[in-house]
Amino acid sequence: MSRNRKWPRLFAYGDLELSVCHCRKVSLICVQTWRDVVELPPSVVGGTGTFPAGLKHADVVSALDRAGCSWEPHAPLTFGNQCSLTAIASGANFTFEIPKGEEPVLNVMALPGDGHDCSARTAGQDH
Repeated sequence: MSRNRKWPRLFAYGDLELSVCHCRKVSLICVQTWRDVVELPPSVVGGTGTFPAGLKHADVVSALDRAGCSWEPHAPLTFGNQCSLTAIASGANFTFEIPKGEEPVLNVMALPGDGHDCSARTAGQDH
């Protein structure tokens, strides 16, 4: 990869997306879940890497509760026809689309970055 190209960059494999800083640190991990099936790298998950999508809000909340993972509503991404929740320990964010007259369906799941910003560090080093 050329260092001369614009950073950060988005890399994708199936429905797995990684945002990578120019220092090559992964700054965001995101899984798109709005399709009929979710495709993840088989080498990471084992098996075919293909999973059914369409998880309902209640399914996600139930799975988090069974795992003993505390969660809370995420107000900044809850508006209009979507709602969102965050798993407290990991900061994982689950955002749901609310189809008219239906139960909320998982649209995207993302793991936050750690606030890494090497642009300020490298700007000072370039001089």
